Amino acid sequence: MLESVVTSKTRVKLLLKFFLNPQVRAYLRELSNEFNGSSNAVRIELNRLVKARLLNSQHEGRNIYYSANREHSLYPEIHNICKKITGIDYLYNFVSSFGEVTAAYVTGDYARGIDGGIIDLILVGNLDAGQVHDAVSKGEKIIGRRIRTLSLTPDEFVHLKDKLETDALLQVWGKESA
Repeated sequence: MLESVVTSKTRVKLLLKFFLNPQVRAYLRELSNEFNGSSNAVRIELNRLVKARLLNSQHEGRNIYYSANREHSLYPEIHNICKKITGIDYLYNFVSSFGEVTAAYVTGDYARGIDGGIIDLILVGNLDAGQVHDAVSKGEKIIGRRIRTLSLTPDEFVHLKDKLETDALLQVWGKESA
């Protein structure tokens, strides 16, 4: 959908990468490998986004790391567009309909800013499996993506959180979510 407005596929991938999860930082070669594209095409788009001040760049050793510029006036709008395109905004509404959810996290590709087509969702709370299954089935039809859920009690989540990569957790529901 975003491809119809932004004509560069590389730019779309970069926007999704950095604006889905603003904590993500990456450098040129890493992005080129992830996108299976030429480093020159990625470099050109990174330079354009830095020039527009949508991305920040920071030199560390021999690498330049890029990240979303959260201070840019368009940041909230681009962030929301990326969430809508990938269906994460729907997940927020979907999760908020459950009374017993204390937190919900997107993990995997989407948390890393990669539009992989399958959304991995960790739900923390005391949940009814049937209710979750019904809502997920409806949600998949609405957003056109597969949703895989893992339901954990708060104690189970605390125990497993240390084993999960914290940079691969994007909170979509709970006290810290935005």
